[in-house]
Amino acid sequence: MGTLVTLHLPPGSPVADLPWIITIGPLDDEEEWEPLVCGPYERPHALALAQAVVADEDLMAVVEPLLPLADAEAISAEVELAKSGADHDASTDDLTAETFDDDDDEPRRTTPGRPPTRDEVRAAFFRIAAKLTSGV
Repeated sequence: MGTLVTLHLPPGSPVADLPWIITIGPLDDEEEWEPLVCGPYERPHALALAQAVVADEDLMAVVEPLLPLADAEAISAEVELAKSGADHDASTDDLTAETFDDDDDEPRRTTPGRPPTRDEVRAAFFRIAAKLTSGV
C-alpha cells in the first residue's frame, strides 16, 4: 500500500495546465534513501504514473505542479510568497492525501486512470516543451 499526495484543483484551474513532477520516496521515516524526482509530465500522466508505482509498494508519491519561473527575481518572489503562507493563483486548491492498500484499490478522491504509454509520455513532453517555450 502506498500514498499519493497531490493538489485538489477546482474545475478550470490554470494550474492543471502546468507541467507536473512526481517525487517518490519512502513511506516509512525509518527508511533512508533519497527521493526520486521525475518529470515533467502532464497532470493526468503524472497522477496515473504515480498511482501505478505506489499502489503495491510502501512508497509515497507527491505529484505537484512545476512552476516555469524564468529568472531569479521570479523565483525569489515565489519563495517570499511561500514563506508568507499567502495563497496565490491556486486560491481554492488544497492538498489531498490518497492511500492505496489491498482493501482499497481505488483512490478516494482522484481517479488518475491507466498509466500512459511511453509514446504518450513522449508526445506530452513535446506539448510541455511548446508551452514552456511559448511563454504560456
